[in-house]
Amino acid sequence: MGENQTMVTEFLLLGFLLGPRIQMLLFGLFSLFYIFTLLGNGAILGLISLDSRLHTPMYFFLSHLAVVDIAYACNTVPQMLANLLHPAKPISFAGCMTQTFLCLSFGHSECLLLVLMSYDRYVAICHPLRYSVIMTWRVCITLAVTSWTCGSLLALAHVVLILRLPFCGPHEINHFFCEILSVLRLACADTWLNQVVIFAACVFFLVGPPSLVLVSYSHILAAILRIQSGEGRRKAFSTCSSHLCVVGLFFGSAIIMYMAPKSRHPEEQQKVFFLFYSFFNPTLNPLIYSLRNGEVKGALRRALGKE
Repeated sequence: MGENQTMVTEFLLLGFLLGPRIQMLLFGLFSLFYIFTLLGNGAILGLISLDSRLHTPMYFFLSHLAVVDIAYACNTVPQMLANLLHPAKPISFAGCMTQTFLCLSFGHSECLLLVLMSYDRYVAICHPLRYSVIMTWRVCITLAVTSWTCGSLLALAHVVLILRLPFCGPHEINHFFCEILSVLRLACADTWLNQVVIFAACVFFLVGPPSLVLVSYSHILAAILRIQSGEGRRKAFSTCSSHLCVVGLFFGSAIIMYMAPKSRHPEEQQKVFFLFYSFFNPTLNPLIYSLRNGEVKGALRRALGKE
């Protein structure tokens, strides 16, 4: 680590290689998305904390998802906005490693949280009489802490493997933040071990969790079809379809980005897909859960004094 810091003290983030006018247009557009992300997820957190009817395991995990979305956006977007105003803005070596660690930690944690949310819906719909016994608050807190801990430990392993590499130059990262693959391209040493660990993490997080979600929802779908009440069937389907939309957006973009064949310009491809994680997913998640969830809309009406 000491050798790395003597050889390189900062990196240059190239960001989006576009004209000044387009960069100013993107600055305004991305600023709006950033504000909507903070307001939307902040509103979800506020509603869950203020409304006692939302103090359930489902909304407990949803609040953690909102925290992840806010944290991920705050980790990447401010640096991106600064780069749009001042292209090729430098970032310190320590700052770059911190940003990489936080990005990976939040991404891994969100994968596991989405699985926990699908498990919660599976228990609620397939085993409703045992729900309060299985999904106790102690179990929910343990599962949430475990997801955060596993995500952070794996992210730390990636960063430790990066720190053993020498960076002799060039110091230009063709990205708007310190994404791990873009950082590894600058190392002047063999990165095979890093690539193996990244591939193993992709298999573990991008194959295992979606498979578990699909298994859960196959049982959920069968249980929904057995519900006699049309209102009960509609409510269950509405809640589960909201979660499936979020799962599809998150894992779909991740699988395309890390496991699909690369284009002629992999760096530009990665920038586009990482916009989903920085803007679109965190912005759409509260909209999906609020527009398609009667309990959230009811909590919003009560908070506004309209019910």
